[in-house]
Amino acid sequence: MARCDQCGNDYDKSFQVMAQGRTWTFDSFECAIQAAAPRCAHCNCPIIGHGLEKDSKMYCCAHCASSEGVRDLRDRA
Repeated sequence: MARCDQCGNDYDKSFQVMAQGRTWTFDSFECAIQAAAPRCAHCNCPIIGHGLEKDSKMYCCAHCASSEGVRDLRDRA
């Protein structure tokens, strides 16, 4: 069994995520999202989809980007 890096649970069905030269062990997708997902620069929610990016800042949606003064990003074309 392997211990989850987020919650500490020792679980026989844990899995690893490798990104940006780092490897994490998790017991659930919920823990993986909390630990590894980028955060919206406006509302701080974890971005689990593609999100939007402008000037190295990530946003969960166009509304949050607009709230930060970014006007040229859209959720859809």
